[in-house]
Amino acid sequence: MKMEDQKFKLTEQQLGFFRTFGYLSFPGLMADRITAIQREFEAVWEAHGGGHNGKPHEGKARSCIVPFIDQSEVLCTLLDDPRILGIAYSILGDDFNYTGSDGNFYVGETRWHSDGARTPEDPIHIKIAFYLDPLTRDTGALRVIPGSHLLGDGYADTLSNQIGNSQKQWALHGRDIPAAVLETQPGDLVMFNHNTKHAAFGGGTRRRMFTINLSQRYPENRLDDLRKHIATASRFWIERKYGEKMVRTAGPERMRHLEQNLANDGHLAELSRQAREQMSEPSRG
Repeated sequence: MKMEDQKFKLTEQQLGFFRTFGYLSFPGLMADRITAIQREFEAVWEAHGGGHNGKPHEGKARSCIVPFIDQSEVLCTLLDDPRILGIAYSILGDDFNYTGSDGNFYVGETRWHSDGARTPEDPIHIKIAFYLDPLTRDTGALRVIPGSHLLGDGYADTLSNQIGNSQKQWALHGRDIPAAVLETQPGDLVMFNHNTKHAAFGGGTRRRMFTINLSQRYPENRLDDLRKHIATASRFWIERKYGEKMVRTAGPERMRHLEQNLANDGHLAELSRQAREQMSEPSRG
């Protein structure tokens, strides 16, 4: 499917907003699929014992599955949806990479952080987030700090250096830091640059959320950087970048967005094996 065939693509105003502020919100964009998405989300968790590493989610700490949408043939088709493709094509180009996904039960508050620290010369990475429960500013809605993605800018750099100690620097609790609060209903999407500072406050003990992560295709002279990025997935003890269902059900268009990572993840299995061994070693006093 070519970019010009897509029924959904970002406007110039949306692209300008994203470049300037580092995020976008899409109210109701996936409302027609949300019931099936919620059903598949629960089915994946049930198949994994209801929580993290096969243990039920007890509401005391975040539970996470990686990769996530790869565990469901239905959720895999989100990478074929014209709306997801339209967002990705508009920002990342028609040869973008699917870089992975994670499914979560979040608990309580999530401190201010970013998911990357990439310069303007680096490939752009974005996160598309699906929140499966109604969320307000007081019940765990995503907060983002506009403009915080522009590394190298004095404002963004100062913010990055000081936000981890906001009480001392500004006499502000994290929840009081000036930010855009993206209140959501199931079926809404929010999307942001990995550099963008984001957080959540006041959340409950079973906040359902999963993400799709995408990037620009890496140029040939940056493949070492791609392999380093892939290596970070070893902490999840996975042997390949993608799940079996994601690859098996991929048509030619989806495969275009998988092929670069598949061609460069040969080191992941050994790194994951080492990570498992390190975790199983008895602690030394």
